[in-house]
Amino acid sequence: MSGQENETLHLLKTRRSIVARDMGQDGPDADQLEDILKAGLRVPDHGKLGPWRFIMFDGPARAQFGGVLEAAYLASGMPDEDDRRQFERERFMRATAVVAVISVVKPESKIPEWEQILSSGAVCQNMLNAAAAMGLAGQWLTEWYAYDPMVIQALRLNENERVAGFMYFGSVVSQPNERVRPALDDKLSRWRPEL
Repeated sequence: MSGQENETLHLLKTRRSIVARDMGQDGPDADQLEDILKAGLRVPDHGKLGPWRFIMFDGPARAQFGGVLEAAYLASGMPDEDDRRQFERERFMRATAVVAVISVVKPESKIPEWEQILSSGAVCQNMLNAAAAMGLAGQWLTEWYAYDPMVIQALRLNENERVAGFMYFGSVVSQPNERVRPALDDKLSRWRPEL
C-alpha cells in the first residue's frame, strides 16, 4: 500500500466533525469550496441520475438568509428564550460558507427512491471528507430548519426535493476531542445458512 493510500485511510478513520460554533472564519476560499463541491459529485449514483443539487450561502447571503431563519423560528411557535432569536439570525454566520445539499428524487425513474436519497447522503459525506483532507472544518447539520415549511419555501424547493443537509465549512481553530465510537464487534454479524 502506498503512502498516499495510508494517508487517505488514516483520514477516513480519524475524521471528525467540528461544531459550527467552533469554526474560524478564514477558510475555505473559492477554489477550496469548488473542490469540496466537486468531491461531492463523485458518489455512487445508480442510473446516473444526479439526484441532488447545491444551494450556496456565502458572503452576505449568510446574514440575509439569517433573516429567513429568524422569522421561521418565531413563526414556528418554539420559545424565544436565551436570545434564541439572535442565535437563529446569526446561525449561518458561524461558518465561512454553508451549502445546502438538496435531495432531488426523480419519481419517474426506475431507480428506487431510497437509493436516490442514499446518494445524497453520500454527497454530504464526501464533502466532509474533502474538507478534512484540506485541513478545514466541516459539519453536516439538519436540525429544525431543514424541515420547516417557511425555510423550505424560501429555498424554493420542489415537491420532490428535501434538504439532505446543511454543510458548514470554516477553518479549524482547535482540534476536537475524540468521541466514543461503537465497537466493530457490536455492529458486525456474519450471515450463515440455517441448518
